[in-house]
Amino acid sequence: MTADQGTARDLARLSINQETVKQWSLPELAEGCTALGIGSVGLWRAPVQEYGVRDAAALMREHGLAVTSLCRGGFFTASDPARRAEALADNRAAIDEAAMLGTDTLVLVSGGLSEGERDIAAARERVADAIGALVPYAAEHGVRLAIEPLHPMFASDRCVVSTLGQALDIAERFAPEHVGVVVDTYHLWWDDRAEAGIARAGGSGRIASFQVADWVTPLPEGVLLGRGQLGDGCVDLRGLRVRADEAGYRGQVEVEIFNPGLWARDGAEVLAEVADRYRRHVL
Repeated sequence: MTADQGTARDLARLSINQETVKQWSLPELAEGCTALGIGSVGLWRAPVQEYGVRDAAALMREHGLAVTSLCRGGFFTASDPARRAEALADNRAAIDEAAMLGTDTLVLVSGGLSEGERDIAAARERVADAIGALVPYAAEHGVRLAIEPLHPMFASDRCVVSTLGQALDIAERFAPEHVGVVVDTYHLWWDDRAEAGIARAGGSGRIASFQVADWVTPLPEGVLLGRGQLGDGCVDLRGLRVRADEAGYRGQVEVEIFNPGLWARDGAEVLAEVADRYRRHVL
């Protein structure tokens, strides 16, 4: 095997989430990944909409790039009926966009508590109700809804689904080909039930996406943008990837890092560093 063949094999499962190199335009992302031999990307709705969904789809095809996921749908927890109806309409639009981009995975961030609300269980039930309302439409378009649990620090304002177990409790109300879960190392590394949850999810074919980022401390002010470069923190990235593989996951490993320090650097340099860190800490 030549060095180039070895590099291609090493990067075969690597997907680059658009937010990891947010400083790049969509054409720059496509060109940069192609130049490095990376064949998959995860996309975000806002920049795709700005570029044009059909044009983005054509750009990905032109460069031979598979779209592993579209982020994000969700935000289902509003108690006001009009706002819930708006959320469902927006999620149907997201399903349309995912289908147009050729991805079968729409990542769902469930949403936080409504103003003044304290019943988190009721909020989670509204998430399940909304997913139930969307499943027929998503199935018709060949898109699987992927529930992403977020770290508990986001439970009040962003995601009332905090553990893989909670995500599976909702997902398992529906067929696995219609509703799965996202395993994101950044959000799940701390939970001593995560390995059992990964086995549970894999055993029923529900791992729709596997994402990686590291956990670094101290957390920055505004914790949403505090994800660490692979290998800079305390997460057993390889260990969690192995657990997912043992559970039967064979999909891409998507690097999703929100980090202004990375965004301030040259995109090609960051992408090459991500590929190197992926080999060293995830493979």
